[in-house]
Amino acid sequence: MTRNKKIEIVEELTASFKASDAFVVCDFKGLDTISIEALRNAAREVNVSVRIAKNTLATIAMKNAEIEGISLKDTNMFVWGEDQLDVTKVVAKYAEKNKNFTIRTGFIAGEIVDVAKIEALSKLPSRDELIGMLLQTWMAPVTNFTIGLDALRAKKEEA
Repeated sequence: MTRNKKIEIVEELTASFKASDAFVVCDFKGLDTISIEALRNAAREVNVSVRIAKNTLATIAMKNAEIEGISLKDTNMFVWGEDQLDVTKVVAKYAEKNKNFTIRTGFIAGEIVDVAKIEALSKLPSRDELIGMLLQTWMAPVTNFTIGLDALRAKKEEA
């Protein structure tokens, strides 16, 4: 790999890490190309990026993005995006399916997090799901009222 290509990768990763609200470092040792492509396709559907990069280049990019405290060893895959829940849901769901894929650490909302926090965040409902639950709660009294009126109408028709 040429020096210019390395500089280009570092600049791309730095910009991506700065723009993202969350990124997760995962170990992909033992996964085949088809499995990695399946992860990339699942991530692409929710606007999450996946990249495999050399540890030295990723370390430089993290330093440039002012992310410190993450040490990289062995094979690493970086998954990042603008929505924390989307990133955590993608990696947690994929880690459940594939035993060779493990979550190592993450950087979410300005702090380094461990695997337990990433898995906990992945179980939270998304913004759209929360809005749906809220609307369902607001609609419950109206729904119950109309059911009651319909039952009263049916009772009066019988009498």
